[in-house]
Amino acid sequence: MKPTTPAAEDYLKTIYAHTEWQPDPITPRVLATRLGIAPSSVTEMVKKLAADGFIAHVPYGPLTLTPAGRMRATAVVRRHRLIETWLVRELGYTWDEVHDEAEVLEHAISDRLLEAIDAHLGHPTADPHGDPIPAADGSTARVPAVLLADAPPGHAGTVLRVSDRDPTILRSLADAGIGPGSRLAVVDANTVRLPAGELHPLAPDAAGAIWLTR
Repeated sequence: MKPTTPAAEDYLKTIYAHTEWQPDPITPRVLATRLGIAPSSVTEMVKKLAADGFIAHVPYGPLTLTPAGRMRATAVVRRHRLIETWLVRELGYTWDEVHDEAEVLEHAISDRLLEAIDAHLGHPTADPHGDPIPAADGSTARVPAVLLADAPPGHAGTVLRVSDRDPTILRSLADAGIGPGSRLAVVDANTVRLPAGELHPLAPDAAGAIWLTR
């Protein structure tokens, strides 16, 4: 398998993460938005990744990972999520602080250190946000989930995952004691009922960041 640069790994990781919890494919324009990069730069990198056998792409079509691309992407995702878990459990970071740190460290630590972190943590299967941590072979364990924004009123479930894209949402949910493992009942798109029975208004866009068990 051809070597990849940190920039290429970020592309593969972002493509993987985009379709991990929802079915819509990612296009080069959406990828540019997610990465905060000019579309012209994305076009050049897409061509290189396709030539190297990591993605499949036809002009104006969506981007999909090849088996080689998926293996490389899950390896980077594994690093990122293990580092986030380590920062929270061992170094006292909060879940809204770890993403940017992991973005840097995932490209810097050795495989030996990564596996030592994994063993020290007891081989966790999910990161602090509930995202599954791929195994060394790229496999993941997934549980059927529904986005809170799509759940009907009265739906009750356990929080499986909270998107880490907006630290403000993460902080507001932490203040309310809501995170992976919390039991919630949907009242409407903006309100949930907590385990003790009290109603809790959600921050703007929070319903689009929380996944519950079906």
